[in-house]
Amino acid sequence: MVRIDESFVYNSIPNRVVFGFGTSARLGEEVLRLGLKRPLVLSTPEQKRDAEALAAKLGADIAGIFSGATMHTPVDVTEKAMAVVAETKADCVIALGGGSTTGLGKAIALRTDLLQIVLPTTYAGSEMTNILGETSGGLKKTLRSPKVQPEVIIYDVDFTLTLPVGLSSTSGMNAIAHAVEGLYAQDRNPIVSLMALEGIRALAESLPVIVKQPQDREARAKALYGAWLCGAVLGSVGMALHHKLCHVLGGSFDLPHAETHTVVLPHVVSFNAQAVPELLAPVAEILHADGPGQGLFDLAKKLNAPTALKDIRMPADGLDKASAIATESPYYNPRQPTRDQIRALLDDAFNGRRPER
Repeated sequence: MVRIDESFVYNSIPNRVVFGFGTSARLGEEVLRLGLKRPLVLSTPEQKRDAEALAAKLGADIAGIFSGATMHTPVDVTEKAMAVVAETKADCVIALGGGSTTGLGKAIALRTDLLQIVLPTTYAGSEMTNILGETSGGLKKTLRSPKVQPEVIIYDVDFTLTLPVGLSSTSGMNAIAHAVEGLYAQDRNPIVSLMALEGIRALAESLPVIVKQPQDREARAKALYGAWLCGAVLGSVGMALHHKLCHVLGGSFDLPHAETHTVVLPHVVSFNAQAVPELLAPVAEILHADGPGQGLFDLAKKLNAPTALKDIRMPADGLDKASAIATESPYYNPRQPTRDQIRALLDDAFNGRRPER
């Protein structure tokens, strides 16, 4: 039960959501509703065929396809996409995929003010936010701007039925990370907390089913619903230590995004549980665990997801560098960590130790 014992501010997210099975069939309708005529379809190289199929459904009224989206939104890739935008005279972007493609669409919108339509195929949640993280020179920097908030999100559960089990697990854990940090955000409020707990519950219940039965339609729908809510949390309030560390690890060491969130989350939550146990107790309750960090670690294990940074290409000699970068600029966290504490946390995450709380 979320307590309402003080005044608060809630900023709603200005976008349109179309949710259900087969909803991608309504893409053309949404393009027309916005008065657009030359959309540019974006994807990763791996999803190029899917992008081509989507473009074919729209007919001749597209500017083209750019299939070069990649992790952590490198600025040089955005520059290549911008050249295609200019060449094709695109009047909007349609991002098909996960956080990589959504990030590219946002980077283009930041530079052009073009409208965005997103069709998520993972549980990343970036589509629900006005946040953009870009990588240049081995560093990832984030910003918030209304320019990068997608106008329309089409959640088609059918797109997730073929999402590999491994990616389903890590993408789902990534979504849970948004919700968990929303619970102790500096600007948290009861509305966001309701969305966060409902999102965590939906994913915690559906992901184990998906691991055993990837084609379970009810579980897939519940997971996508949970990811939507977790993304809405990410878009409504600020994040803290967990997201800071993941941006450092991803931007500086090119670690896989969702896997990094999966590994780091239990350790940050265990660390913060010492400062705000009452805010994180509901997480432990949802996960049927003694502590929230332990519950998240055990959930990752149950999903056969990675639990150690050393298993996702993190170099052991990079822990000192990561700790230094993470403490270079101030950021909010309910428990302010020292460099040594971050180093110890990362060491636990590197070796995959089960958290104490």
